[in-house]
Amino acid sequence: MGLHYFKRKLLNFLVLGASFLSAVFGIFFLCWILKDVILLGLPALNSSFFINLPAPPGMEGGGVANAIVGTILITVIATVAGVPAGILAGTYLSEFGRKSRVAGAVRFLSDILVSAPSIVVGIFVYALVVAPMRGFSMLAGAMALAIIMLPVVIRTSEEVLKLVPDSTREAALALGAPQWKVTVYVVYRGALKGMVTGVMLAVARVSGETAPLLFTSFNNAFWNFSLTEPTASLTVTIYNYAMAPYEDWHAIAWGAALLITAMLLIVTLLARLLAGGRSSR
Repeated sequence: MGLHYFKRKLLNFLVLGASFLSAVFGIFFLCWILKDVILLGLPALNSSFFINLPAPPGMEGGGVANAIVGTILITVIATVAGVPAGILAGTYLSEFGRKSRVAGAVRFLSDILVSAPSIVVGIFVYALVVAPMRGFSMLAGAMALAIIMLPVVIRTSEEVLKLVPDSTREAALALGAPQWKVTVYVVYRGALKGMVTGVMLAVARVSGETAPLLFTSFNNAFWNFSLTEPTASLTVTIYNYAMAPYEDWHAIAWGAALLITAMLLIVTLLARLLAGGRSSR
């Protein structure tokens, strides 16, 4: 009995030790990456970086103002297109379909789409939108990001809505409320923080994508507010500037990397705070 207990304790110690070392290994490289991004990106963050357009190749100075605005516009359009569709689909899976064959197919396709490489989505949108329109566009980029965002919102919404007790639904139905009012005024209200958290995580998921935008919105060295014209984005700008042979462009790429890292960190922290507030009730 004592030998068996010793073996269990030893195995537990080895597993805990391996888990701790794995966590330290991951955190070490994460901190290393963040350290390099901060040290190399901070010098590039000045007024010119935020308000000027990119400088011509070989000339010093310039900024990424158009890429910042382009990233915001593409992300907002993708959110407006993807989030309502994802919430409605998640509502169907949780409230109406549940164990139906259609619901099972939607869940299966959502799981596949979550794990699909983003470049595949970019090529799909390229064939569906860019090629027929004979040009890259902001609309195509937003569509690609919306497709990537959709399965995340669907699965998150479904799981959060399932956390609302069935007794709450039954009480509202017993009072004579139609099912759509129960869903909108009772179930949505109970799952609101969780749904907002899922949306913010989906936004953070697509904000750092580069590959699909290379095939859809491409890039633009000037301001663009048209849905049918190529549009600059921070991720594509980082890719182009990092590949260029100019040192000042490399510095701007590090600055853009720091900016987008800070944006993603803020969105993720807000999502965590909302999730913590919901779970603490």
